[in-house]
Amino acid sequence: MLMTALLLIAAQPPLSDRIASLPVIEEMPNPFLFQDGRTVNDSADWPERRTEILDLVLRYEYGKLPPAPGNVRAEDIVENDDHIALRLRMGPGNGFAVRTRVYLPETDDAPHPVVVRFGLDGNRAKQITDRGYAYVCFEHRELDPDTQGYDVPGPAQAAYPDYDWGALAVWAWGASCVLDYLETVPEIDIARSVITGHSRTGKAALLAGALDERFAIVVPNGSGCGGAAAFRGAEDGVETLKLITMEARFKSWLHADLAAFANDVQRLPFDQHFMRALIAPRVVLNTDALGDTWANPPGTQKAWLAAQPVFDFLDVGDRNLCHFREGGHDQLPEDMDVLLDVADWHFRDQPLMSKFSTVPVPI
Repeated sequence: MLMTALLLIAAQPPLSDRIASLPVIEEMPNPFLFQDGRTVNDSADWPERRTEILDLVLRYEYGKLPPAPGNVRAEDIVENDDHIALRLRMGPGNGFAVRTRVYLPETDDAPHPVVVRFGLDGNRAKQITDRGYAYVCFEHRELDPDTQGYDVPGPAQAAYPDYDWGALAVWAWGASCVLDYLETVPEIDIARSVITGHSRTGKAALLAGALDERFAIVVPNGSGCGGAAAFRGAEDGVETLKLITMEARFKSWLHADLAAFANDVQRLPFDQHFMRALIAPRVVLNTDALGDTWANPPGTQKAWLAAQPVFDFLDVGDRNLCHFREGGHDQLPEDMDVLLDVADWHFRDQPLMSKFSTVPVPI
């Protein structure tokens, strides 16, 4: 068996030749077009196409992930004045752990909806809990370190050596493990869960939402290249596929093969609107800043618009949301207010208070 597999691998043409054989797609790829040329005709066809899209983005962009470990457990639990600190142990033999904090609102209407965020950042907790949401944050870098110009396999990659996942996929997998734990917490209702992150973890939040359908609302903030922004048509001054996959920069975040498209983006069989399509019919909201040039606001608008036909097709046209504010690269209280407004609208049937009329490119 092993010899046969090795022979099959050896018989494959070089990656560069395989990419050169892919068709050139100048415009945004059609999310309704199967790889074999068939088209999605009705909603019954969509699950098959969704599976094909997910396979594509994992194959070329993020890497294959292991299944859920099935053994996430809490340890070292410490109750503080405003939060519960703990470590979530997981993986083969429960071999690694992630520091996590749980903040609960001071209301008696549990179970509470929850906002899950990458990074141990308690500064946002009060804003969230004051709105009646639980807030859970975790130290994603304990699963895989955040590196630039080099790669250090983290505990998760070391525990699953047969998978080719990059750091973004590891962090997204970690968010699902956190949700596995939250299913056991009676004060939290994971059916009303939001996943968010900023910049590189905004990219991971988008991927986590695409992978784990338990996240009801997916909110990448300032995620740019490899996140909510389109690869195609990137203008000067923005982070591009070529830049992000350079050895000197962030190649370790992504699947190694993505770099092969650096000078041939039009042969990539998808673009980032496919990531939004994977979230449909759930809610996706990107929060971005008009002055955050590097994160490519026009490219984010482009991907948002290109994904809209999928949401319309599934009769959830109002669940594909895009918000831009003035300012630069950060996740500000204003961004979190928009997230909570959308959550109130979706989970609590409250009027949608935020305005979504500002875009970087006039429509």
